[in-house]
Amino acid sequence: MKRIRIGNIPVDALTMQETLDLIHQAISVRKPVHHVVVNAAKIVNAQKNPDLMESILNCDIINADGQAVVWASRILNKPLPERVAGIDLMQNLIASAPKMGYRLFFFGAKEEVVKDVVDKYARLYGPEIIAGYRNGYYTEEEEAEIAQQIADSQPHILFVAISSPKKEIFLEKYKHLFNAHFIMGVGGSFDVVSGRVKRAPKWMQESGLEWFFRILQEPRRMWKRYLYTNTAFIALVIREKFMKKPAYQHRKMPEKDLNSHV
Repeated sequence: MKRIRIGNIPVDALTMQETLDLIHQAISVRKPVHHVVVNAAKIVNAQKNPDLMESILNCDIINADGQAVVWASRILNKPLPERVAGIDLMQNLIASAPKMGYRLFFFGAKEEVVKDVVDKYARLYGPEIIAGYRNGYYTEEEEAEIAQQIADSQPHILFVAISSPKKEIFLEKYKHLFNAHFIMGVGGSFDVVSGRVKRAPKWMQESGLEWFFRILQEPRRMWKRYLYTNTAFIALVIREKFMKKPAYQHRKMPEKDLNSHV
């Protein structure tokens, strides 16, 4: 596995299929894997949020979710093979659950949203794939109880649909308790799956314009956020372009890492 860095954030040079193969292999040997996706906004926000930065650095697999990250990798002469969107990775894993015998826990979003998601997947793939679910509204005092609820359900996979950086920090804090083989944050994916939020058309995804589609949907809430993060990300890439750094870092995976089983 090759791992590049953009803004001090490592990103694995993996395709969607390579990522899926690693995950299936890790689950087959019951090896806990913490996954995260990064986009331009998350890379920018991690520069000033040490808790978010630490949670990313401690992940086993780090995929490029945003097309802007893929473009940046090419500008920096360390090209990533493709974008691996978190929602697409989640959908692929769920589709494989009946064949692989996976049990899934869904945590996040409003109660009616997560219930609709669970009901939809139970209809599509059978109720036996559902280990449990819980909405994403809680107090700090409830966190340990939620982690125990997840552990008691004995899921193979945990999906957490909470906004960043809250989900990354929660996963980093409690991942040793979950009793799950694979955990990943999926942001607003439950809202998309439930049909409450529309995903950008394919051509906008491939053109790196999903952020613009989000602004069109929620202009008041989103325009300032994307103006800042997009501008900051461009500045970060320009600075890095003129710094002499190795194109790739070939990962020497620690003992806990996946290459021991690849």
